[in-house]
Amino acid sequence: MKIIIILTLTFFSFNSYASSSKLKDLVTVKGVRENPIIGYGLVIGLNGTGDSGGEITNNSLKRMFQKLGLNPQNEVSSKNVAAVIVTSKMGAFARIGQKLDINVSSIGDAASLAGGTLLVTPLKGGDGNIYAVASGQLSIGGLKSGAKFATGATIPNGAIVEREVELNFDRKKSLRLSLKNPDFTTAARIERTLNEELGGKFAISRDATTVDLIVPMHYQRKVVQLMAIIENFDVVQDVKAKIVINERTGTIVAGGNVMLRPAAISHGDLSIQIGGEGNQAEGEGAPKRLYFMDNKAKLNDVVKALNALGASPEDLISIFQTLKRNGSLVGDIELL
Repeated sequence: MKIIIILTLTFFSFNSYASSSKLKDLVTVKGVRENPIIGYGLVIGLNGTGDSGGEITNNSLKRMFQKLGLNPQNEVSSKNVAAVIVTSKMGAFARIGQKLDINVSSIGDAASLAGGTLLVTPLKGGDGNIYAVASGQLSIGGLKSGAKFATGATIPNGAIVEREVELNFDRKKSLRLSLKNPDFTTAARIERTLNEELGGKFAISRDATTVDLIVPMHYQRKVVQLMAIIENFDVVQDVKAKIVINERTGTIVAGGNVMLRPAAISHGDLSIQIGGEGNQAEGEGAPKRLYFMDNKAKLNDVVKALNALGASPEDLISIFQTLKRNGSLVGDIELL
C-alpha cells in the first residue's frame, strides 16, 4: 500500500519586514563612473608560442623597429611576438600617476602569452585621447595546472594614468542621482528622505530612475562633505514581486513578497489547491494533495511544501508558469 502524504498548511497574512539600505547602495551619481580605455600593443619574449605571422603583427614589428631608429628592409616575422588588445577601466577621479590594472588579450593565432612582456602601449578613451600608458610582465594564472585561457593575461598596476577626466565635482550646483533599479516608490522615498534630512525642498524625483538634488547654499564648494552625509541616509527600497527561473540549471529565485490567489491545479500525481478547503485523499493510488488555507499564501512557503513532497525543479517551474498564466500568481516571471 502506498503511503499518502497529506499536508495541510495554514498561512497568516502579515506585512513582510523591509530592511533599509544605504543611499550609496541604491543610486549612482551622474558623471561619477568608470571610463573604459583600450589600446593595441605587442607582447614579446614568448617561447615560440606567438603569432605565426600576418600583416598586422609583421607591420607592427616593422613600425616598432623604425621608432627605435632601425629601418628593416624586409618583412619582420617572429613566433616570439603576439599582437594583443589591452583594456582597462579608469575611475571617475583617477589622477595623473595613479596605477591601473589591465587585461591583455591575444588577437592573432598565438598559442600562449605565458612569459611575455607587454611593450609600451597607449590606452585611449572613447574620445580618442590617450589617458594611460601600459606595459609590463604578463601574469597568467593556473599555468601549473594547465591554464585554460593562456591567450588572456593581466598585469596588476600595469598602466599609469597620463590624463585626467575633468569633473570639477566640488563646484557642482546640483547632483543627479540615478537609481540602479528603477522604481517609482523608491524614488519618492529617496526624495522624501533627502528633503527631511536636509531641512528643505532640495530634492525632486523626475521619474522612476532620476532624483535631482540642488546643493544647499551652506554646502557650496563642499559637495564632497554633502555626499559623505547623504550617501549614508537609510532608505527602504521597494522590490517588485518577481520569480527568476533558470531552466538550464533548474534554479528558481523568488522574492518573499510574491503572493498567490485562490487556485486549483493538477500536475502529475500532485493535486494542489490554493485557498478554500479541500478533502483529504485516501486509498490506493490516490494523488498527493496539498491544501493552502489562506489566499495570501507566500510563495516561499509553497516551494518548501512542494519540495517536501518531492517535487522536482521542473515541476515547480511548470506549476509557477501555469499559475502566472491563470492570474493566480501575483508577480512577474523572468526566464534566463
